[in-house]
Amino acid sequence: MTTPDDTDHAPDRSFELGTPLEGTLGRTGVIHTPHGDIATPAFIPVGTKATVKTVLPEAVADLGAQAVLANAYHLYLQPGPAIIDAAGGLGRFMNWPGPTYTDSGGFQVMSLGVGFKKVISMEVRDAENDDVIAPGKERLARVDDDGVTFKSHLDGTTHRFTPEVSMQIQHQLGADIIFAFDELTTLMNTRPYQVNSLERTRLWAIRCLAEHNRLTAERSHRPVQSLWGVIQGAQYEDLRRLAARDLMEASRRDQDAGGRGFGGYGIGGALEKENLGRIVGWVNSELPTETAKHLLGISEPDDIFTAIESGIDTFDCVSPSRVARNGAIYSFDGRYNVTNARFRSDFGSLDPELDNYATQYSRAYIHHLFKAKEGLASTLCTIHNEHFIVTLVDRARQAIEDGNYAEYRDGFLARYYAGST
Repeated sequence: MTTPDDTDHAPDRSFELGTPLEGTLGRTGVIHTPHGDIATPAFIPVGTKATVKTVLPEAVADLGAQAVLANAYHLYLQPGPAIIDAAGGLGRFMNWPGPTYTDSGGFQVMSLGVGFKKVISMEVRDAENDDVIAPGKERLARVDDDGVTFKSHLDGTTHRFTPEVSMQIQHQLGADIIFAFDELTTLMNTRPYQVNSLERTRLWAIRCLAEHNRLTAERSHRPVQSLWGVIQGAQYEDLRRLAARDLMEASRRDQDAGGRGFGGYGIGGALEKENLGRIVGWVNSELPTETAKHLLGISEPDDIFTAIESGIDTFDCVSPSRVARNGAIYSFDGRYNVTNARFRSDFGSLDPELDNYATQYSRAYIHHLFKAKEGLASTLCTIHNEHFIVTLVDRARQAIEDGNYAEYRDGFLARYYAGST
């Protein structure tokens, strides 16, 4: 499939606006990609290493996911971007026929740097400290103005990422939507550091645009990719707004010079949960309405509704699959843990209102699988949780189209949080 602007030098206009959500920045829309359209808002399951853990790609498609997101850092280390390029790109490599995203590796760089690895807290518990590091951890990454030097978490070897290297890796990976290389700071970094980091990310974004244009022309045998800028700025309104304006200007200048510019924008950074809507609102009130926006790392139901109302079109998170592997289940009557003793003889499905592959198995059986340490438990719960979040967002999108979004949101949240245990 091709899109109308699939030429080396045409500006990237892959997003089509749909129905506005009155009184908010929310809307429906369509993102056009070479591997199919994404109806938005949409939840994008995370397949970090070219797989949603424990689940076949075909099962991810069956549960209604429109696209998947993989991680450039992990795929760079293993199996290597050249292997995936030789396979025909990420989608062909993992036997996924639809659209794909890759993030830039910026999150891993930051989390490796401070030793927190997979999880960055959304709460500030300590004083600001630019040298913060998780207890007992080694700092594996060092940032400078040109890029990042880091040690592999796999074997300790040293590697170097620059904006150009990130673009080269992501072009070889061949995802439809790729992200500019950025520095993700922690909530505990000082404001002076945040200011310096923001300028570093701005300059890196300009370098990403230049290298993206060069590679798009050089790799004309591959489908055209859409590069999205990443907005940082922590929890400071002036920095978030400045970052948005700076990247818009960089995109405009790039397009004026014959480049593709940014096809959309990602909103990144560690932030406190209660400030999510406020921060996203600041950014999206600055960014152009006609471009898509992606929120990196959100999947809790209340956060999803907040993001949609703040103008987010797509978002991803590892949480549905991660918690599933520990027996945590999303249901319309709240979240629960199927490993609890009360489900030992419960022969109902994980949620009677959802119909997916896991529906045919009882809570009692899945409880048994966890107790027996059988891998099938994780597979079934992951299918269910991913389907639950995809369905939640699909219904929100339809509710916007039907004009009854507020009713849908309020009914869902009242029932869900009344039942969470």
